[in-house]
Amino acid sequence: MELMLFSNSTVKGRGYLEHAADVLAEYLGSARTLLFVPFAGADHEAYTALVADALRPYDVEVTGLHAAEDPLEAIERADLVFTGGGNTFRLVKELHERGLMGPLSRAVRSGTQYMGSSAGTNIAAPSLRTTNDMPIVQPPSFETLGLVPFQINPHYLDADPTSTHAGETRADRIREFHEENSLSVLGLREGTYLRVISDDGGTTSAWIGGDAVGTPAPGPAVLFRRGSGPEEVCGDVSSLFR
Repeated sequence: MELMLFSNSTVKGRGYLEHAADVLAEYLGSARTLLFVPFAGADHEAYTALVADALRPYDVEVTGLHAAEDPLEAIERADLVFTGGGNTFRLVKELHERGLMGPLSRAVRSGTQYMGSSAGTNIAAPSLRTTNDMPIVQPPSFETLGLVPFQINPHYLDADPTSTHAGETRADRIREFHEENSLSVLGLREGTYLRVISDDGGTTSAWIGGDAVGTPAPGPAVLFRRGSGPEEVCGDVSSLFR
């Protein structure tokens, strides 16, 4: 299993995935075809065209899963699948109602490379419960791909200590999650990513990289465990899979 999970796909002042050009080139490697899952967006054709244009410099041909005559066969034959960002509830609804959540999870566990950004990263976790999105639609289930054994919160935003806003912070909302759930939550700040490689023997290597952008932050990611305070994490995080 090989995963490349980006917190976000765009950074202010730069094009789609431009901020991740170096690691993206390494991950794509010799891949020349990519199956794109556009269901987090409303206009599937336009979204697929955007991704195709962004990946053209890498000599990668992009096809949209929405356009496949046989979506199950398309997933089974794909060497690399990329799920883009947007609304996680809409993405999960579409995958469940099209009967694709299970087949996609099994394909990735069997060796299909998986890349996600934002909502596409959200669904690598066991459920969508730590998304930042509004529930604009109601999926039949909150269960997602379950490719990692913890929850992910992309676009993790640190509280501004100078702000007079008295509403809930992202850390507050994750603490509420832990009032009802036990899984750890990995908060990926803007501009960062989680890379995962599992071999046939069941050994998993994972690391976090990228440069956090936006508000000043001490590192690329923060880990929340039930019953303990937040922990800054960077580099090798393979222990999260043990």
